[in-house]
Amino acid sequence: MKKYHTKEQMSEAFLTGAILSIVGGYFDAYTYIARGKVFANAQTGNIVLLGVKLMEGDFLKALTYFIPIFAFVLGVFVAEYIKKVGNSKHLHWRQIIILIEILIVAIAAFMPNGEKGFKTYDMIVNIAISFICSLQVQSFRKIHGIACATTMCTGNMRSFADNLVQYTDTKNKQFLKNAFKYFMINLFFIVGAVISAFLTNIFGEFSVMFCVGGLLAVFLLMFKKPFESDIH
Repeated sequence: MKKYHTKEQMSEAFLTGAILSIVGGYFDAYTYIARGKVFANAQTGNIVLLGVKLMEGDFLKALTYFIPIFAFVLGVFVAEYIKKVGNSKHLHWRQIIILIEILIVAIAAFMPNGEKGFKTYDMIVNIAISFICSLQVQSFRKIHGIACATTMCTGNMRSFADNLVQYTDTKNKQFLKNAFKYFMINLFFIVGAVISAFLTNIFGEFSVMFCVGGLLAVFLLMFKKPFESDIH
């Protein structure tokens, strides 16, 4: 496969993807440990549980699963709207997305968990995390030439395995390089979950504030100009 040079935005740089994957893993472990054992990043579980509760006739409980799904879908619409109208001379639209994430995370950090307050707080936080994860996954869909997600792993795992299969069939080393990228993105996701488990057990619901550091780093990175990148 022919190599060529292209201008790569910092929003698609591998460093950016690595940081966002750490944040994504952190969010998932955080909502599970501190917010009622819920995985708020991806909605597959919520969709399954929605169907189960509808079958059982427990419509009120079904609503608690529908709302995060709706928040996730809403996040896609919001991200696309900001993409259309959000660019300015000073900020890229993806930087606006990151600022929204930072604001919501800061608010969530000060909401008590179910043990200290109403369980409704946990539901609000989980909905908010679903929303910002949707913003993130919709806005950062390409990392160093590969399509991937930074808030969930299933698609990345499939692409990792698919590229390994392609490499064994063709011996094209680019497939092996792509597989390595997917592997590393998922590894950073795991690192984020490990860090989250450690810090959340110490700082409780407030620990999500540590994500602000990673998001702020991504925000500042995007001020850097596009750079030359070798893409195959």
